[in-house]
Amino acid sequence: MFRPPLALASLSGEADAEWARQGADYAGAAFLGGIALDDDSREAARKLVERDRTEFLPDDPLAFIDRQLAALEDAPIQPAFNVRSATREPVAEAARICRDRDASLEINAHCRQEELCAVGCGETLLKDTERLAGYVETAADTGATVGVKVRAEVPGVDLPSLAGRLEDAGASFVHVDAMDTESVIEGVAEASDLFVIANNGVRDDETVREYVEYGADAVSVGRPSDNPVVLERVLEAVERRLVTGTP
Repeated sequence: MFRPPLALASLSGEADAEWARQGADYAGAAFLGGIALDDDSREAARKLVERDRTEFLPDDPLAFIDRQLAALEDAPIQPAFNVRSATREPVAEAARICRDRDASLEINAHCRQEELCAVGCGETLLKDTERLAGYVETAADTGATVGVKVRAEVPGVDLPSLAGRLEDAGASFVHVDAMDTESVIEGVAEASDLFVIANNGVRDDETVREYVEYGADAVSVGRPSDNPVVLERVLEAVERRLVTGTP
């Protein structure tokens, strides 16, 4: 899906085109965003800003996605956009932009902030398999490459079973925040043919090795994604363990 199989994971209100360019020497992909698309998710994002979280809140979120992706047209990195929405229609519109910009769309079923969950975004979407699958179908029907960002350790959510349903709905990849359960990657990888990106705690050779042994196709770096020392260390591990297959 991308090479090298190291991605920069989206950071709320920080992961823009400039951020992606800064990491392009190390990563094969960058997940920009997340960005709230519809009225309810945008209102939730405003409430998050009020309690000192950073959020992208442009006047026109779809135009913002287009501008950010346009700014990466000549960058040596595969872009993707992480989106939140309480309704399907804006997801389809964002998917068309990503398709036309040769980018991937990542549906956010990951965030657990109360404000987002209250309007049906993030983790709430993760707990509603059929609704989430509907989002994937809607986005995939545009011809875009579509995936989902999920998290482990959510009560009542079986990620391997969910992965199979998302694949049936048209997803191409799943981006898994393993939390403290790294072994969940194995179940997800075995349950589907989705491209599996493992996230959480990726810092060095040891963490890359563990995720690779569980079957990850790629890994992603979150908070240290703007730290070249960490990125270089992870890239060396990725090239050894995922590219050349060296023990």
